[in-house]
Amino acid sequence: MLAEAREVPSDIRGQIIEAAREVFRQYGFRKATMDEIAARVGKQKGAIYYYFPGKEELFKAILEKEADLFRQELVKAYSSFRKASDKLRAYVKARMLKIRQLANYYEAIKNDYLSHLSFINDVRSRFESDETALIQSFIYEGIVNGEFETKEPYLAAVAIVIAMKGLEVPLLIDAGGPMEELENRIDNLLNILFYGIMKHA
Repeated sequence: MLAEAREVPSDIRGQIIEAAREVFRQYGFRKATMDEIAARVGKQKGAIYYYFPGKEELFKAILEKEADLFRQELVKAYSSFRKASDKLRAYVKARMLKIRQLANYYEAIKNDYLSHLSFINDVRSRFESDETALIQSFIYEGIVNGEFETKEPYLAAVAIVIAMKGLEVPLLIDAGGPMEELENRIDNLLNILFYGIMKHA
């Protein structure tokens, strides 16, 4: 007689995260309950607490997973290009389009006041640090192959990250705007980053 297949703990944890992701999207962080998440998974609430001590820890796990998936998608966006300038363009465009997608997906969550959750800033800080280092590597590569010219690669990378962050707010506020308008805005940002605002002869 074959033994019944048993669920692997990592699979159960993944199911909980996916169910919670949908519940948070639907109700927002504050209105989401562990009871609803347990019902979506088909488990007792105690099983949820076995893997996650509370709602905040579960939300943190979702953010960390989203950040990892975000990084993977961005790597795919630029990895096929050889020129540093093309890599940078592909990265910035993919990043901003993904932010737009996440803004649509987490409509309920972005309306919650979540600044008291310190881990949100921790996750974001780690992502921004990694992002700055990656963009700096693009700039170094571009300097070596003659595409870019700057004496401050790190400062240039920080400026690009700040510029992208500056576009996040309008993306979150106007998540339902035309996609063509967003892409034009990103292209304009990229042109400013590459060519500045000075008039060229």
